[in-house]
Amino acid sequence: MSAELKAKARDRVGKGASRALRREGQVPAVIYGDNKSPLSITVTYKDAMKRIQMGGFLSQVITVDVDGENHRVIPRDYQLEPVRDFLVHIDFLRVSKTSVLNVEVPVHFINEETSPGLKRGGVLNVVRHTVELSCPADSIPEFLEIDLASAEVGDSLHISTVELPKGVTPVITDRDFTIATIAAPSALKSEENEDEEEVVAPDEVPATEVKSDDE
Repeated sequence: MSAELKAKARDRVGKGASRALRREGQVPAVIYGDNKSPLSITVTYKDAMKRIQMGGFLSQVITVDVDGENHRVIPRDYQLEPVRDFLVHIDFLRVSKTSVLNVEVPVHFINEETSPGLKRGGVLNVVRHTVELSCPADSIPEFLEIDLASAEVGDSLHISTVELPKGVTPVITDRDFTIATIAAPSALKSEENEDEEEVVAPDEVPATEVKSDDE
């Protein structure tokens, strides 16, 4: 079941009207797509910010109730006032059951406490905090899960290790890209470097200087 958001249709458009709405605790928004005319609406600032702060706002299908008429949408963008981080506008895209969308899905890591690599002092280096996926509108995962239970120092965790829902595929298809690595702790790196310096290969041993009889 998708989340719900109450909204009202708006007649007034333009910067002046938008400023007036914001003073009233409303956020201007628009619903577009699905070969239908754009619909200008307002949502309450409090409700919209609550949804944004819950996380996953741009990857969640929402039912927007506009004066009693339901619109199935996904938030595509929102704008914040650059100085105060004040929400000023939201764009919603209409979706149907057959819609396939590209969305950024967050990555969650589990079993960090049992990872042998992290126990040795390794560091989890997150290369991608989100992964862009191509998903049917009804199959958008809330997050991707990576199990670190057997991760060792030096391991790389790729997209191929993630179990994706049916019909969901990475947008990047030309390589098995890295999501995270378990990097060696700095102390272990220092020890390895010292060991390498102590071991001198035979061809690196300086030859004994031999003087010829002619000198």
